[in-house]
Amino acid sequence: MKELLLKIAINIPIVGKEEISAVTSILRNGALTSSANQGGKHVQDFEKLTASFVKSKYVIAVNSGTAALQAALYALDIKNGDEVLIPSFTFVATANAVVSTGAKPIFVDILKENYTIDPDDLEKKITKKTRAIIPVHLYGNVANIERLTEISKKYNLPIIEDSAQSLGSTYKRKHTGTFFEMGCFSMYPAKVMTSGEGGFIVTNNKKLRDKLLMIRNHGMIHGYDTKIFGLNLRLPEINAAIATIQMKKLPNFLKSRKRNAELLSKLISDLNVVIPTQRKNENVNWYLYTIATEKRDKFLKKLNEKGIGAASYYPIPVHKTPFYKSKTKLPITDWSASHVISLPIHPKVTQKNIEFIAKTIRDIL
Repeated sequence: MKELLLKIAINIPIVGKEEISAVTSILRNGALTSSANQGGKHVQDFEKLTASFVKSKYVIAVNSGTAALQAALYALDIKNGDEVLIPSFTFVATANAVVSTGAKPIFVDILKENYTIDPDDLEKKITKKTRAIIPVHLYGNVANIERLTEISKKYNLPIIEDSAQSLGSTYKRKHTGTFFEMGCFSMYPAKVMTSGEGGFIVTNNKKLRDKLLMIRNHGMIHGYDTKIFGLNLRLPEINAAIATIQMKKLPNFLKSRKRNAELLSKLISDLNVVIPTQRKNENVNWYLYTIATEKRDKFLKKLNEKGIGAASYYPIPVHKTPFYKSKTKLPITDWSASHVISLPIHPKVTQKNIEFIAKTIRDIL
């Protein structure tokens, strides 16, 4: 029982009186959602604020990060018989979104340095059926933008950035999600900010934006005038109001994560573990502070026994799950799946917590 009370969670939603007040106000008002093409008032407020933060022309709010990926794929007319290149070392939603269109996910290996898609393996797997690429900015780390740009131009392939974990991460001061056709974000409770459940797509392309507005609302513009395939992917007003407040708090959330990450790196940099590093011109959001170590499972068990909510993301790569069962050889993916551990550094983690985590790691080693 004592260990449970001491537990330092890997990630927790951080909500306050402002969010509770906003939700109460909407419940009293009764306008819980809107089927209007532009969305309700709170949806529109959130989209404007977020567009300003990530420096994108357009933001389209939807009801989950998975819905964001689906809508982006629908907007590119990805369909049965198409192939979409994705990493296997990610949450299964990336692959599931592809399958939901009728297309086939083609699994690509990752780079050992930051667990993002390997451009060389990616290029080898491009075929006549390839219609899109979805790199994942895993743990908040930014994928190799230069190489992805070269490949996109060389093969004339659109790129959808899976930025579910990288809100606030930048490369050369440009936000993830804004480098290519579309970027997809998640506002799940464990992310750097939350709306309860929710997501959004960013784009600078007005045609894609207009199409996405229809896709999230049954393909309609004015109501009962379905023009293209769409679903109910709308973000409710309650969630949008929470997200608007959270977005205002995001800069401080990110500062706290950075401070904790830097302290933890300083305290364990001399130990026999691979600690995360940022590449030149990269500024990560520290969504998950991920180390790599031998005998990962025993290491993880000892951390948990001490009340530290460390976790392994992802011990079973997508291509090895029972549903996908792919025989694709992905050596770095397999290595990462058996070696990585993510440690708590969210804003509620204190300096004493970080010192305790570092001391525990030192004691284990």
